[in-house]
Amino acid sequence: MKKHTLVLWLAVSLTSLTYAQEQTPTRKFEPVSFSQVTITDSFWKPTMDKVATTTLQACVFQTEVKTPRLKNFEKVARNKGEKHEGIFYDDSDVYKALEAIAYSLKNHPDADLEKKADEWIDKVAAAQLPDGYLGTWYTLGGLDKRWTDMSMHEDYNGGHLLEAAVAYYNATGKRKLLDVAIKFANHFDANFGPGKKHWVTGHQELELALVKLYKATNDKKYLNLAHWLLEERGHKHAVGYTWTEWKDTAYAQDAVPVRYQKEITGHAVRAMYMYTGAADVAALTGDAGYMTAMNNVWEDVVYRNMYLTGGIGSSGNNEGFSNDYDLPNEQAYCETCASVGMVFWNQRMNLLTGDSKFIDVLERSLYNGARDGLSLSGDRFFYGNPLASVGKNARREWFGTACCPANIARLVASLGDYIYGASDNGVWVNLFVASNTSVKIGKTDVPVAMETNYPWEGNVKLTVQPKTKTKFAMHVRIPGWAQGQAVPGDLYVFDDKKPSAVTILLNGKAVEYKLEKGYAVIEREWKNGDQIDMNIPMEVKRVSSRTELKQDEGRAALQRGPLVYCVEGADNNTKAWNLILPDNAIFVTSFQKDLLGGVETIQFQAPTIQVSDDGQTVSTEVKTITAIPYYAWCNRGQNQMQVWLPRKIKDIKLNY
Repeated sequence: MKKHTLVLWLAVSLTSLTYAQEQTPTRKFEPVSFSQVTITDSFWKPTMDKVATTTLQACVFQTEVKTPRLKNFEKVARNKGEKHEGIFYDDSDVYKALEAIAYSLKNHPDADLEKKADEWIDKVAAAQLPDGYLGTWYTLGGLDKRWTDMSMHEDYNGGHLLEAAVAYYNATGKRKLLDVAIKFANHFDANFGPGKKHWVTGHQELELALVKLYKATNDKKYLNLAHWLLEERGHKHAVGYTWTEWKDTAYAQDAVPVRYQKEITGHAVRAMYMYTGAADVAALTGDAGYMTAMNNVWEDVVYRNMYLTGGIGSSGNNEGFSNDYDLPNEQAYCETCASVGMVFWNQRMNLLTGDSKFIDVLERSLYNGARDGLSLSGDRFFYGNPLASVGKNARREWFGTACCPANIARLVASLGDYIYGASDNGVWVNLFVASNTSVKIGKTDVPVAMETNYPWEGNVKLTVQPKTKTKFAMHVRIPGWAQGQAVPGDLYVFDDKKPSAVTILLNGKAVEYKLEKGYAVIEREWKNGDQIDMNIPMEVKRVSSRTELKQDEGRAALQRGPLVYCVEGADNNTKAWNLILPDNAIFVTSFQKDLLGGVETIQFQAPTIQVSDDGQTVSTEVKTITAIPYYAWCNRGQNQMQVWLPRKIKDIKLNY
């Protein structure tokens, strides 16, 4: 396991906890909700449409027909002594699918899908007990054992219930699931909290969900409860409870109180959900201890424990982190859900600080590590996302533990949440996704339209249309990769560190701007029709890693814009392990509209090793090599793939 820093700490008293809640809330700006953003993007809209139809239909079929997930709720309602089928956390998959449906209904109305969701909600509500408890595993298997084992995901399931309820209420205005969620949260609050029983969530999720419920209801007890759950960690409160899986408290981020944590440990998805919740609580309470901890842990993740694709969690043994710089490629676990969690957490960190470095990481995870989890057809999935394959990896229809399909579906369906931000006197443009929205500055509505063919091209046009002249600051992110920095820190670096020649025009003329935390800030009185044109050169960048990453020693990777590239056998005579990436390679890019849904390819000349049928004769031949975006690999069947390519022939590993 990854070592954790031992620190001296004083237990936080109830008095100090209350004081923390009374500090001034702090956020630099708020995200513009997905429900206020219309996406027209040629890259993302087809994916969103595919999720709205194919992916969600796959989730419905697997949840309702192929597996017993929904049937367990029906069994509870019948109350005939039937046994639970499946795994104790399967309830969460029903809730995640409902949440994804909620987001999709807002962007892609579908009366039949909404009717199906309402049917599911009726079955969920019918399974809730009078005291508010809702969990099919214990209701069918022994209520006397409920809330006795912190690792049994009762609270994790409940957290996803809360998230689904808030999303469905916001999307449809229907309260039934929200009322169920409130009743469950009140049940939990009646049993746990200051002066009641201790509880440390086995799989973090309830913390961030309670913050969402607080925002939906304005009932501060839910925020207080989220804060309390975070404060419970690191105090050995597990003593006296049954533990089925926590042999190491670092596995569940419980070795040290959250506010004193400095290093990432344990299960990757649990960590992401917890730190997202902690960032939410910090934003609403002004808790400086959480803000310091979040920055320290973030640096540990990004500087020492993140893949080039933005994926995290290298080890399959604990579905998470091992030692610093232990980032194998072929054996990379890199769970799709962990990359989704990176999007959640980095958005919160950006809102807290106004620093675009967090969006740089969010974008990397979104376009690479997370997007890779969903097939181009929309009905096949990756659970883990390796950076190399000898041809044994394959996308699957479903999983026994099926957290990833609905998780990537809900992320894609809610993409609009991550594009824009707004404050009383400013607009933020974080992601370059063709779309339209309207932001209120003071009492004035300011429509904003973005046109772009990103990530294939680097031209971005922003047009504002306030009815009356309005003064505000427009913050347009200049990606770190365009400023010559592959990632924050130096875990990965571009061989050519020279910044790209980014240009920004206002109404066709050069404009002065301030560069603040990675944003080009233009503050002025804006009028209807004002237009910003930004051009970011889309150059192919060769990437190297720190020497501590032994798996990447003597190797290089390719990146263009936000996209990491790979070499796949399907484009290279079935081979991806018999070639090198020469230091003097010249790259030629072209958009192939009929390949993999339309992708920009990178081609270069490279020596390849050819082995004779008898396995004895080896020859070298220069061939044209084609590289594709990493997210698109393994959509043409099982075949070889590599992200990190050897620079010299002696480093080729003939694993084919």
